[in-house]
Amino acid sequence: MAFGINREELSRWKASVERGEIAYLTHFWLDPRFPGINSVTKVGCSDLDRLARWCLDNGLSPAYIHRRDRYPHFDLIGSKQAEILRREGLLDQLHRFVERKNHHQ
Repeated sequence: MAFGINREELSRWKASVERGEIAYLTHFWLDPRFPGINSVTKVGCSDLDRLARWCLDNGLSPAYIHRRDRYPHFDLIGSKQAEILRREGLLDQLHRFVERKNHHQ
């Protein structure tokens, strides 16, 4: 279940993905398979070769790219999520969704 983002943020992400750009969208997320994780960053790109290269460049396996819809993406969670958001300068997403949980524990 995704929550914490608005329609405009989602629309911007989708448009970037469709243009073949590497696009980042972080939101709150709950999945019982991942206890303690409450956010995910979807790294999307319609150019699957470019997205696969992005995965490899970041030490991630392209085998985990979700290819089932118009918006191919890789789900980032945990410490790798925080590391990449910080490196990409996406501090708003980092503070809103990732670090926020750590300040309240």
